[in-house]
Amino acid sequence: MPIYEYRCPSCGFQKEHLQKMSDAPLTACPACGSSGYAKLLSAAGFQLKGSGWYATDFKGGSSAPASSESSAGGGGGCGGGGCACH
Repeated sequence: MPIYEYRCPSCGFQKEHLQKMSDAPLTACPACGSSGYAKLLSAAGFQLKGSGWYATDFKGGSSAPASSESSAGGGGGCGGGGCACH
């Protein structure tokens, strides 16, 4: 579901709302009740939901890429953390 940003011209209240694309736009300001509450043009926002989505795109952090690099490098000496790459 998209996240829309709204602002009230009367009181200056601004907030993001999670709405379906088929939902009607909000018109009443939640802070002051004015009918001038309007959508703003802003960068697109979205949320990833469901299993398989991680905030960093890697389940185990940096452990998976480090193990693949050390096996591909053939024991280049940085596996023990002696270099600046860790």
